[in-house]
Amino acid sequence: MSSVQLAAVILAAGQGKRMKSKLPKVLHSLAGKPMIKHVLTLCQDLGAEPIVSVVGHGAELVQKTLEPDQVKFAMQKQQLGTGHALSCAAAQLAKFSGNLLLLCGDTPLLKLSSLRELLKHHQSSQAGITVLTAKMPDPTGYGRIIRCSEGVTKIVEEKDATSGEKAITEINTGIYLFKAPEVFEHLKQLGNNNAQGEYYLTDIIAAARGAGTRVEALILDQAEEAMGINDRIQLAEAETTMRKRINERHQSAGVTLVDPSATYIEMDVTIEADTVIYPNVHLRGQTKIGCNCIIEPGVVVTDCVIGDGVHLKPGSVLSESLVGNDCTIGPMAHLRPGTELSGNNKLGNFVETKKATFGKRSQASHLTYIGDSSVGENVNIGCGTITCNYDGVNKYRTTIEDDVFVGSDTQFIAPVTIGRGSLIAAGSTITKDVPADALAIARTEQKNIEGWAARNRLKKAKKKEQ
Repeated sequence: MSSVQLAAVILAAGQGKRMKSKLPKVLHSLAGKPMIKHVLTLCQDLGAEPIVSVVGHGAELVQKTLEPDQVKFAMQKQQLGTGHALSCAAAQLAKFSGNLLLLCGDTPLLKLSSLRELLKHHQSSQAGITVLTAKMPDPTGYGRIIRCSEGVTKIVEEKDATSGEKAITEINTGIYLFKAPEVFEHLKQLGNNNAQGEYYLTDIIAAARGAGTRVEALILDQAEEAMGINDRIQLAEAETTMRKRINERHQSAGVTLVDPSATYIEMDVTIEADTVIYPNVHLRGQTKIGCNCIIEPGVVVTDCVIGDGVHLKPGSVLSESLVGNDCTIGPMAHLRPGTELSGNNKLGNFVETKKATFGKRSQASHLTYIGDSSVGENVNIGCGTITCNYDGVNKYRTTIEDDVFVGSDTQFIAPVTIGRGSLIAAGSTITKDVPADALAIARTEQKNIEGWAARNRLKKAKKKEQ
């Protein structure tokens, strides 16, 4: 690859009316991130610098999503066509000389390998413009590529095409490589003498050839890469394509997906080899899954780090948590943000945790809430235990030290510390600190009233007879 510099422009000014949304089209999510971020990542992976995004509709939201340290912005106040959109970036690229890649913010399925091939072809052919094209069995609605022995002569929109030109199946994807600053001189020659009164970027081909510039084209191997997303139907189609790519990447790396068509893994998730994932699992955000894990149906994991040998049982939900090696979670457990399990822990059915740390080998097997708590090692928490951490105004912490046994149906009224090796009797409400190795019992004395139940039944029967 030559040392010629590369810049990129991402067109992201359109409203996307067919999305029927207040959100700008390019910010709709695909595989866990706004579609324009997929395009931005491609530019960054290619080493493009600078990267300019042309914004218009919803500009503030787009700028906030991309952040100014990643991208420069150019404003297109009126949407007057793709040629006008690219010209809006001229000021940001006034000092740039090199190759200029033009991408659309609504084409997130492009592959890095395809753009590298485009760069290679552009440079080897010494073209001033190279158009990325695709072959479509049904090219209806697309601009057709007209070629000659010297490259591309023009791009004809369907409404202007002859019957012979309409038979051409090679279409314009709207993705280009230009030489800069020459491209901005060609843009000055564009007119808007058409029904829409817009400046079409396709007209730049004639302007460039008139100036003696060679125009080339490269055909995509897979036409689906150039798919533009204009409505929610196409968004769902793109999601299916992207999910298939992601799943195959993990399968190729040694991950077993029992039913890939029903497995939902977002772009930035990482999974180590020999992990088995069952259907209807959702892995989201920056989640990292270790090796030799089993993730059963209905599990949802968001922004978590999961160690090796972890078993996530059906229906469990985990968010912003750290799960150490060899833990067992669920079924139907809920790990909320701030949960940290050191390893060899068991959280069973209907256990909920929040901002809670567990030392090694500690467990809560069922029907328990542990929030704002520090739990030591080798702690057994019985069924129905609750840390009462909120008084309606403030949150307080519960500390349970190593080797504590907590009986069923215990309430800890925080703030409270349970000393090492102590035992909490079932049914206790603990309001004071418990010393190490102590037995804590906090419940009223049982009282049996002989014969009360029989007398009560007799009394009710007599009332019924009256």
